[in-house]
Amino acid sequence: MTEFFRPLLAASVILMAAGCGADAPDTATTPKTNAEGEITTDGLARQIATLASDEFEGRAPATPGGEKTRQYIASEYKRLGLEMVGDSYFHKVPLVEATLDPETSYFRMSVNGESRDLGYKTDVVYWTKRVSENIAFENTEVVFVGYGIIAPEYGWNDYEGVDVVGKTVIILVNDPGFATQDPDVFNGNAMTYYGRWTYKYEEAARQGAAAALVIHETAPAAYGWNVVESSWSGAQRDLERPDGGAGRVAAEGWITKNAASLLFAETGLDLDALQAQAMTPDFNAVTLDGVTASATLNTAIRRSESANVIAVLPGATAPDEYLLYMGHWDHFGINPDTEGDDKIFNGAVDNATGVAAILEIAEKFASNETPPARSILFAAVTGEESGLLGSAYMGEAPPVPLKQIVAGINIDAILPTPLAKDIVVVGYGASELEDILKVAAENHDRYLRPDPEPEKGYFYRSDHISLAKKGVPMLYADSGVDLREGGEEAGRLFGDDYRENRYHTPADEYNDSWDLTGMLDTVEVLYETGATIAYSDDWPNWYDGNEFRALRDAQRADD
Repeated sequence: MTEFFRPLLAASVILMAAGCGADAPDTATTPKTNAEGEITTDGLARQIATLASDEFEGRAPATPGGEKTRQYIASEYKRLGLEMVGDSYFHKVPLVEATLDPETSYFRMSVNGESRDLGYKTDVVYWTKRVSENIAFENTEVVFVGYGIIAPEYGWNDYEGVDVVGKTVIILVNDPGFATQDPDVFNGNAMTYYGRWTYKYEEAARQGAAAALVIHETAPAAYGWNVVESSWSGAQRDLERPDGGAGRVAAEGWITKNAASLLFAETGLDLDALQAQAMTPDFNAVTLDGVTASATLNTAIRRSESANVIAVLPGATAPDEYLLYMGHWDHFGINPDTEGDDKIFNGAVDNATGVAAILEIAEKFASNETPPARSILFAAVTGEESGLLGSAYMGEAPPVPLKQIVAGINIDAILPTPLAKDIVVVGYGASELEDILKVAAENHDRYLRPDPEPEKGYFYRSDHISLAKKGVPMLYADSGVDLREGGEEAGRLFGDDYRENRYHTPADEYNDSWDLTGMLDTVEVLYETGATIAYSDDWPNWYDGNEFRALRDAQRADD
């Protein structure tokens, strides 16, 4: 999981078992499965123990351990009789690593002719997605563009009436729904994709800006400035794109609220007052008169290659329609600077569990006496811990046409909790896949629980978002916390213990004392959810009003 582990639910969260939107479709009859193809705790344990063993050296991309991981997953696909997509199980992902030299780089603001450098890490953190050892721009105008959003479905355009080509834009984090807490504005407290920093940099580039700075505030960002300092400094991996990143702004970055407020004040502007104005659709962008921005970014470049490991089980009657299961195989590898004797980040929960689930689900589908009508695509993707890179490459260079992927299910870090009464849906209220999941969950005497902190945008922080923002309906569900023995308190304690003591540390290791009954039940629910789609001709869509609905409708319009 990227950034940090999702905090577990507070006891006060309202229980919601009902799905949103359209009535749930009828569940397809579960196909008969050969006994050896059943999903079992022994099968899950075998896969997790293997992938999280020291032999795989923490599964870092572009390392011997990462290569061993790729080969192992491919060998399992072959064992199960799954076919290659094209001529290989490996969907090669070109990577580029860029490391800014802060000693020779600067981001400078000039106010009425008086220049000063913004302090690296104290005022600003910045980088470039352009693959170049030297990027520079001089004396660009500076424009405050509110939330930097163009969302026709919400009647919103922060760039209307302003030309920012070649200029530096300053942008608020999150979206107006969170700022107003008005359920009728965007999605209210729940973050939309327009609130993510990724979207804001992308939109600034589409508008032709030279640079884009997002103003950091802890509550709407969902993390402190310390996370910005650590996550966006040092080596930054990205996809090596055909245009070498030329389509991105020259410099992307974060600026502290304090530094931004002082800058605005020097021009006679009140940032807090402008933030209030930016909460309404009639906001107009504001040029900071007398302010220009200049920057030089000196960056060391290193290229490498990793791969998504992809296979397909062909469908019997609709082989050109695909159900997707995905989860990331990568973790952090070996860090010799880690305190203590253990330097290997094994990533047992994150995400050997997800890959194990995919392999067990694949074995069950492959063993069914009645093959699915549709093809099933299994994708163990790389580079999630570096910024969802493998799944992003799938979105940019898909192994099959995106319009032919009916739906996808992402599996990322299943905690080995005992049996639970609930299943958490991250990004609850997004698509009709939740109606199908609800029926499968009820077959296991479980109910759906909404994402407890929708304002933090966790739906946009795992691999499924790379395809969702291309229009493909995606589901991200997780094991519940309302345990059958001990209830929510026991579930919270279990999650807190993992997050505080093992998450993203060498202590995230497999132990044969794990109780895998809860994980097994969750994996079976996700199998049944996919089977309902794979054995039918329904095309579940995003709910009306979702920010990705128009993309999907346009994608499918030619059929």
